[in-house]
Amino acid sequence: MRVSVVVPTYRRLPLLRRCLEPLLAQQGLPAADYEVIVVDDGHEDEVRDFVRRLAAERGAPALRYLRSAPGRGPAVARNTGWRAAQGEIVAFTDDDTLPDPVWVAAGEAALRAHPDWSAASGTVDVPLPDPGRPPSDHELMTLGLASAEFVTANAFVRRSALERIGGFDERFRRAWREDSDLQFRLMQQAGPVGRATQARVVHPVRAEPWGVCLRQQRNTFFDALLFKKHPRLYRQRIRPVPPWDYYLVVALTVAAPVLAWAGRPGAAAGALGGAAALVLALAGRRLRHTDRSPRHALEMLATSALIPFLSVYWRLRGAWHFRVLFL
Repeated sequence: MRVSVVVPTYRRLPLLRRCLEPLLAQQGLPAADYEVIVVDDGHEDEVRDFVRRLAAERGAPALRYLRSAPGRGPAVARNTGWRAAQGEIVAFTDDDTLPDPVWVAAGEAALRAHPDWSAASGTVDVPLPDPGRPPSDHELMTLGLASAEFVTANAFVRRSALERIGGFDERFRRAWREDSDLQFRLMQQAGPVGRATQARVVHPVRAEPWGVCLRQQRNTFFDALLFKKHPRLYRQRIRPVPPWDYYLVVALTVAAPVLAWAGRPGAAAGALGGAAALVLALAGRRLRHTDRSPRHALEMLATSALIPFLSVYWRLRGAWHFRVLFL
């Protein structure tokens, strides 16, 4: 077995169906030389039955269904997958991608051409739902996958390198920063991480509800863990400086009622005005390259007033949980 493809999934059967179709029809290498492993983090019988039925119908390439420990997140699911894999190279993608017809062959070729590489990151194409208008804030964030250094939506890693570093750190319980941590540890302990530009997947933008950015602030909890493990690389490649404007918004807002209680209404009003100005500046930055329709502008204004508080809360909670001085 030359390549094992690991696909974690969590209660998204329609997306998984769409992803498996091109994965099971890859070109450029014999079907008997690669396998596809679906790791179901949601423990759904419907998903299990679908994968097993599809495996029986197709025959080759081999298609397997596994279940990871429930509710533990994609890092656990990916570890479950690669540890059961038979291939010398482990390819990772997500259930919401559409791999190119020669994706597996292109990724394998890149690693075979560079025997010193421990891993390679492929190309992620993010088509916008409506190219004729500026993207929404959520669409712009998803577009970031196209320029990311290393993402598990499209990555090829030597099994020997995964064994050397112990795979993914399972303390990353959400789909956030676990890929950066893997990249940094591979670079430090197993060898260079290169680029397989010809190995392409399409990552369509999924529709999300109003205010999705507020829910995503919880991700910053795991920034603290990444910073604890790789402080220098975190500052070099993730965030050079803390979000001081967020902290200032929180500090000014907290100070306003204290100043008012102390009999200094002018100072209290100034503190609130300063916080409001910072919130407006944040909303302006988010709207600079995104859709400026009234509905989206209102969403940016409302969520910008809440993001600093949620971000600071989750950052400090992560710092406390992982016992690291992190701002």
